[in-house]
Amino acid sequence: MPTTRAEWRQQLRERRAAFAPSAGYAAAEAALAAQLRRVVTQLEPQALGLYTSIRSEFNAVVALGADPDCDKLPWALPFCRREPREMDYRLWDRSVPMVADECGIASAAGPVCVPDVLLVPCVGYAAGGWRLGYGGGYFDRYLAKHPHVTTIGVAWSFTHLGEGEYQPQPHDIPLTLIVTEQGVAE
Repeated sequence: MPTTRAEWRQQLRERRAAFAPSAGYAAAEAALAAQLRRVVTQLEPQALGLYTSIRSEFNAVVALGADPDCDKLPWALPFCRREPREMDYRLWDRSVPMVADECGIASAAGPVCVPDVLLVPCVGYAAGGWRLGYGGGYFDRYLAKHPHVTTIGVAWSFTHLGEGEYQPQPHDIPLTLIVTEQGVAE
């Protein structure tokens, strides 16, 4: 059983990578897309911050792009810098090709903006809106500077960390809610 955050990250990434080619993936992907579209539509954001999927993450760009209501929203993508280690969001009109940020992740070249609703990828999650990410601290730093934004964690239900498996650290910022293929997590 993992005991450190690094061990949990490794194990949960391995579970997610094994799940992606499985027989149940397509149905779970469709269910998560439907849950996410429902939540985003209810929130009625003025601008939606998404993320480009890496390492077998759920692809929210594809899921929401297939929904005419969500596709009409202004979209923004995170742009990460290595030094200083920080992140902002840049508008993406979807007609301009993506550009790589300083971490090599696909982003946008549009103007910097602050979306009112953000989708946040989760390696794992725990009750209370706690998120286990990749460990770079980009989202935590961004959320500390923008506490007014609504945050939606995007996770698979099997990445839930039970009581005692996740201990928030002082820099961790809980998300507003977390959505899985089974619905809004409690």
